[in-house]
Amino acid sequence: MAASTTSPPPDRSFRVVAPVIALCWLAVFFDGMDVNIYGATMPHLLADESLGFTPALAGTIGSWTTFGMLIGALATGTLTDWLGRKPLVMGSVVLFSVGSALCAVAPDATLFGAGRFLSGLGLGGLMPISLAIVAEFAPPRRAALATGLMMTSYHAGGMAATGIGLVVAPEHGWRWVFWAGVLPALIAVPLVLKWLPESPGVLFTRGRTEQAYAVADRYRLERPGAQQAPQAGAKGRLAAITALFAPGTRWATPLLWIASFAGLLLVYGVSTWLPELMRATGYSLSSSVTFLMVINAGGIVGMLIAGRTADRFGPVKVSALWFVLTAVGTFLLRAQLPLGAAYVVVFITGIWLFSAQVMVYAATSRVYAPRERATGLGWVTGIGRTGAVVGPTLGGAVLAGGNAGLGFTTFAVAAVLGAVAISLVPLAARHRRGRGTDTAPAPTPATG
Repeated sequence: MAASTTSPPPDRSFRVVAPVIALCWLAVFFDGMDVNIYGATMPHLLADESLGFTPALAGTIGSWTTFGMLIGALATGTLTDWLGRKPLVMGSVVLFSVGSALCAVAPDATLFGAGRFLSGLGLGGLMPISLAIVAEFAPPRRAALATGLMMTSYHAGGMAATGIGLVVAPEHGWRWVFWAGVLPALIAVPLVLKWLPESPGVLFTRGRTEQAYAVADRYRLERPGAQQAPQAGAKGRLAAITALFAPGTRWATPLLWIASFAGLLLVYGVSTWLPELMRATGYSLSSSVTFLMVINAGGIVGMLIAGRTADRFGPVKVSALWFVLTAVGTFLLRAQLPLGAAYVVVFITGIWLFSAQVMVYAATSRVYAPRERATGLGWVTGIGRTGAVVGPTLGGAVLAGGNAGLGFTTFAVAAVLGAVAISLVPLAARHRRGRGTDTAPAPTPATG
């Protein structure tokens, strides 16, 4: 059918796809809120003797959360082309909402940890699906900016969690903060059910051709064909995974995994332990919790800067530079700076830290062909979650040893590792597959 291969009008703008990006923004906002609730309530959890929390146990429970994320990301990244983007977005939101409710009623650390693990399954599943949706619907040559815009929501959610923790926990207890984590299921799920479109490629694979064309035409996407649609069935899932190690990507794939590992070690290690690290350095309890809000505010600014810069110069270059600047910022936090100066350094570090990792995702979207993109993103986020498992545990172990400066040094080393790994991706993907994909980031705006 000739119409099925006709390119869309060249006017797909942010205005056209705004509803899709807005729904992903809302879902990831609640993702960021749920992740950061743990760090925002950490001082109160440690002070609640009935739970029996210690810094080491708190770090272990943080790792249970990120281990759940690892499983969720790997599972959904592989299953999303089979079950569909929309059902998995809703399922992921419901999972982390139920996990938050379980934490709110937990009588001890064991049940609390089970709730965080359940939340992790949903949190890990949501991110790669949302990234894949945005990469598919983003305006041409604006994928990095669209990714950055969506990821501002993660940090807005982190700021919301910090605000709730500062206002609610001291007066009403930490349990009410986790009850706020039930809101996503009540707010986001109905909106996603009604308004989020399914991927045209997934619809085409299921034989719903007319519906696939209707969605593609509405959002000015190319109508899907056999080359763009993911393969169906278990054989298709296996083919998508093995394609990650095809000649053009077999070396880029592990480098992306390493960069994601380093980035997520930073993101979750800092999100979990920044208040306690700053407190151990000598700052007050209220100031230490406020640092979490400040670094997330920097993260929002950083997403906007990184997205626009990466669309011009390529996400690999931006990610590498941002990792290096993160190393500098985290190392500076070893010193006990005056409070005002500390806020400035934390804010600036937030600009680089979070968007360095997001630009790894933007680079991933360019390395893999459209039919393997969701699987590639799922595995990059999933394997990277091992860093998210290591980060909270490492932070807890360092704090248990009473050396906050070593914690900041460890985060700086992780940032250097991320910079090296992502810098090597273009070299590894140089001999890429000739399948019409905008693979390796290049120094020009057209291919960057």
